[in-house]
Amino acid sequence: MKKAHEILIRSQLFGGLSEKYITEIEKIAVDKHYDKGDVIFYDGDEGVGFYLVVAGNVSVFKLSPEGKEQILHIVKEGDTIGAVPVFSGKSFPANARAISRSHLLFFDRTKFIELISGKPDLTMNILALLSARLREFTIQVENLSLKEIPGRLASYLLYLSREQGNKDLVKLNISKVQLANLLGTGPESLSRALGNMKTKKLIEAKGANIRLLNRSLLEELAEKGKDSK
Repeated sequence: MKKAHEILIRSQLFGGLSEKYITEIEKIAVDKHYDKGDVIFYDGDEGVGFYLVVAGNVSVFKLSPEGKEQILHIVKEGDTIGAVPVFSGKSFPANARAISRSHLLFFDRTKFIELISGKPDLTMNILALLSARLREFTIQVENLSLKEIPGRLASYLLYLSREQGNKDLVKLNISKVQLANLLGTGPESLSRALGNMKTKKLIEAKGANIRLLNRSLLEELAEKGKDSK
């Protein structure tokens, strides 16, 4: 579990903890492996534990009454899934599915709560994680309700740039169909938005790699939420 150990140390939830704490946490972690397309949990399942992604990517999504899928976020290595309902003692409010072959660590709620009792450092990390999750959902609601497709796309590209630590070049870690779903639109609308950005020399795209050619205009587009006429 060498990689798992390294991911725990770098993760948002456990990062900064002493080696002693990390070792204790590893002892209650259960390895879970999923193939692409495997469902990890369903909307409404009891929140008996949470997951941390060691390798792969996981889609967290909701289904409309008509069966349309809306991706809420894509969870990558080092991030957790299902922590909010677990710590609040509620059921999972969405579905989770592996979008690539994935290795996860599962933490039983009861065992984890027993472990963190009397450990203020770890408790503060959990509070920071829950605050970050709330902020992510607030931003997503704002993007989907107030911004047009170009503004949503610009916001996401800038987010990837910050997340990947590369100012001018980002790599899409999901398919165009999944990206369209995440942005609350269809593949054709996404293709048009990407095409318009290329025409206006805001970006240059080669496969999954997108180079940000004019960051200031992308930031303006993300802030305004729509193209200027």
